Amino acid sequence: MKESSTRTDPAEARRPRAVTFPPGPREPGRGGSRAEAQGPVPPTAGPHPGQDRLLDAVASAVGDVPALLSLARDAGRTWPQPGQGNTAALWELLASVAAVDVAAGRIFEPHLDALAILAQSGRDLRPVEGAWGVFAAEGPGARLEAKAGDAGVLLDGSKPWCSLAPLLDHAVITAHTDAGGRAAFAVDLHHPGVTCDEPAWIARGLQEIPSGTVHFNQVPAEQLGGDGWYFSRPGFAWGGMGVAACWLGGAVAVSRDYRDSLRAAAGRGREPDQIAFASLGEIDRILTSALQYLAGTAALIDDGGLAGGGPPASANEHLQSGGDQRPGAERSPWSEALRVRGTVAAAVERVLALVSRDRGPAPLAFDEPYAKRMADLALYVRQHHAQRDDAQLGALTLKGEPPW
Repeated sequence: MKESSTRTDPAEARRPRAVTFPPGPREPGRGGSRAEAQGPVPPTAGPHPGQDRLLDAVASAVGDVPALLSLARDAGRTWPQPGQGNTAALWELLASVAAVDVAAGRIFEPHLDALAILAQSGRDLRPVEGAWGVFAAEGPGARLEAKAGDAGVLLDGSKPWCSLAPLLDHAVITAHTDAGGRAAFAVDLHHPGVTCDEPAWIARGLQEIPSGTVHFNQVPAEQLGGDGWYFSRPGFAWGGMGVAACWLGGAVAVSRDYRDSLRAAAGRGREPDQIAFASLGEIDRILTSALQYLAGTAALIDDGGLAGGGPPASANEHLQSGGDQRPGAERSPWSEALRVRGTVAAAVERVLALVSRDRGPAPLAFDEPYAKRMADLALYVRQHHAQRDDAQLGALTLKGEPPW
């Protein structure tokens, strides 16, 4: 169904709206789980305090990266962390921010993930200040090495895909170690040995969040865990699922745009046709299933069912080893992350295709919030590794890990 109007902009449609997960049963605690150690984990009760104010503030700060970073820092002081009994609330909040503005979700998520990594390493978060990023990508022609000496650990080399590095204060960053593996380090980005390239960022999506290469010259760093810890901790998988929550929040917003446009057209006397109804029905199925999946996975994490190890050192090594496939082993958080991310990515791409096709070119050309959301989300979801992740999951499935 092609829209004849150039823009649909009722005040109600633009009001920030939270994303909530459907309620569902929680799995009982497992041996050695948090549930058995501390008692049953209660379901999330109501919205997070200040949620409405936060979403209003995010809506007012769209495009203002320093303001959004400030809001992310504030959120980091009060938001729950994954695996601590309220993972669903965390993912709902991430999805809700991304539903207001996908780029805002892209700003919030790495800061919250960095705080979770620091906490999982045993770091006391009370003195932690500033805006944080997580830089773990590798790329051709760029290598960052960590050398241990009398002065402690020093970082030398380059790291690609460092989003917003010039505006951040600190980062959790992975580097190659003398032992031949990779480890995570906390680093001060204001050190004089840190220099940031000007990103050649031509993307139409996430325009306010350029990613570029950062160079390190004898920069002191604090190691977080041992070699391979960053990838083998269950939080690596949990963080990857938090990114999927942001993707899904963006898809919810795109779908709301579509539903609101149909309502507005009906108000002008143009009732939806069968194609529009069919598309909206398919979108409802897709989003409801994905939201339920995230809710169930969050409950499984909090009940201790996804507390095992992730990739032993890297995704490739995990593909080769297959993780712990012993009979009766706990479900791997890494395999579940691959399922969640793949399922959500497919849902997002289908929603984007349906809405873009049915709404036609006019809103993409003339409705700025909608066009921005579509471009931002299309780029953000490309963080998913698509068939490469499915290949990893297929290897795990062949070795006997699937829940079916």
